[in-house]
Amino acid sequence: MTYVDGFIIAVPTARKEDYIAHAALAAPAFRRHGALRVVETWGDDVPAGKVTDFQRSVQATDEETVCFSWIEWPDKATRDAAMPKVFEEMETLMKDHPMPFDGQRMVYGGFQSVLDD
Repeated sequence: MTYVDGFIIAVPTARKEDYIAHAALAAPAFRRHGALRVVETWGDDVPAGKVTDFQRSVQATDEETVCFSWIEWPDKATRDAAMPKVFEEMETLMKDHPMPFDGQRMVYGGFQSVLDD
């Protein structure tokens, strides 16, 4: 089964195009190092919850949109081997393209697939 890195971030709504451009630069680096798929999404129907929700998870403001993204890998070993190479490559790639969001509020984690139907 595949391995998935998932991310939730709050992006200033006014910087949507910057976010897409940033993601378009980053995705090929992940693919070059073994990622099967890189998916970036822009929140469209993200309701507020009564106890918790996506907005609270990243402390999103009214001027921000919650984005949900994931990277699919063939397995955890491929991901673990790739990540140092990807981050090294990103230092050069993103030198003139800083993240258009507050990375400190990003929620992320690695997940083992248990069902893929």
